[in-house]
Amino acid sequence: MPPHLQAQMGSFTRKSTFFWAATGATVGLANFWQFPYLASRHGGGLFILLYLACLLLITLPLAITETSFGRYSRHGMVRAMDNFVLTAKRSRNWVWLAYLSVLAAFVVLSYTAVFGAIALAWVFFGASGDFTGNTAAHAAGVLSRLVSDPQRYPVFMAWHGFFLLLVAGVSMRGVVRGLERAFRLLVPATLILLAGFVGFAVYFGEPGAAITRMLGLHPQDVTMDSVRDALFHAFFTLGLGVGVWAIFGAYSSPYTRLKRSVLAVVLLDTLVAVLAGLALFAVVVDVDGSQASRGFGLLFVALPAALGQLPASQVVIALLFLMLVMVIWASALALMEPVIGWLRERTDLSRGKATLLVLVSCWLLGLLSLYSLNIWSSYRPAGATLFRWLELISGGVFIPVVGVMLSLFAGWCLTRRLLQRILGNTPGWLFDGWYKVMRWVLPLVVVYIGLHYTFILL
Repeated sequence: MPPHLQAQMGSFTRKSTFFWAATGATVGLANFWQFPYLASRHGGGLFILLYLACLLLITLPLAITETSFGRYSRHGMVRAMDNFVLTAKRSRNWVWLAYLSVLAAFVVLSYTAVFGAIALAWVFFGASGDFTGNTAAHAAGVLSRLVSDPQRYPVFMAWHGFFLLLVAGVSMRGVVRGLERAFRLLVPATLILLAGFVGFAVYFGEPGAAITRMLGLHPQDVTMDSVRDALFHAFFTLGLGVGVWAIFGAYSSPYTRLKRSVLAVVLLDTLVAVLAGLALFAVVVDVDGSQASRGFGLLFVALPAALGQLPASQVVIALLFLMLVMVIWASALALMEPVIGWLRERTDLSRGKATLLVLVSCWLLGLLSLYSLNIWSSYRPAGATLFRWLELISGGVFIPVVGVMLSLFAGWCLTRRLLQRILGNTPGWLFDGWYKVMRWVLPLVVVYIGLHYTFILL
């Protein structure tokens, strides 16, 4: 690859790797524990259509912008903004949005690793038969002992450290031998295991009830709250505002059709969420009289309890949570990369040393989330745990601020001619639509998302 088409830290060698890497970054736990709940609550298939509209018309343009910034500059978000500010002769204060995106990625990574630790433990517990033939109350007890028992937090810390070592072990190997190989293995393997889980759920579960719940058209359940939740999920599911799209755009092959690839990632992310919902609701219809909900209750309590009553439960539960480990692993790899990329572009650290520094720092910050679930659970500054504050600061402040500033910078600070060069070969009607969304729609929408998200958490 010609040097001017390569990122300083390396580049993907295959044009499809960007697709797999971006898919790994976008498919996360929310596809499994939030989207199915939202669809079942807000009109089934009608919510899915509403969600797709929010994705394609509002949040997709921001993903294309981030990716194009990285691709055009062949740098991470900070160096890319440095270059664009100089080119457009704008204030260097705009570069702060890039620093904020790196900080957001680091904070989100710190508590994502905590979820990875729980999923790793569930692979072990499932394979050892802890959930076989047991109730949801038993599964809740297993979760409580691991997460909330003050006497057992060192075990939780060990799982947490082990998961971060898995992430760092891949990152240390570099862009091609580490990230590219990992994403090309993890994401297809995740899709294969998901397809197997869907088949198992259809055969042994109640697919009719799941289809009605996820895909049935229930207009009476569609409200303004449905629009808000569709918009929120569309914004946060794509991993916007943390520099991931920019760094993967920088690494992408010059032969990758970025806009087409970003659209394919968005559609696949939606398909994964729909399939996950169908499988979950086919299995988790009713467990001990309690309806499946979302979050911890759905994935780590109701689901293993329901699967524990079905044939081959040990194998199925272990494989299911292995799939979730791979989902979180891919997300964590993506979140770590903007931080490592920034360190390498700003210092003379080798990739190994930069990864080690991020690993240790992330482990220490992650302990705040981990401890807030057990030995520090009673410590609630301003009424919220430390984990909740980290989630609030990253999701309610950092990420929305980055989204607003990036849309304003692209829409108001760069000339149309430069933007057309950054976006590449784009039809005039598509460019005009993107330009209007970036200038007028996204800033207002993302401000609303940030304010409302903060209000909900507080």
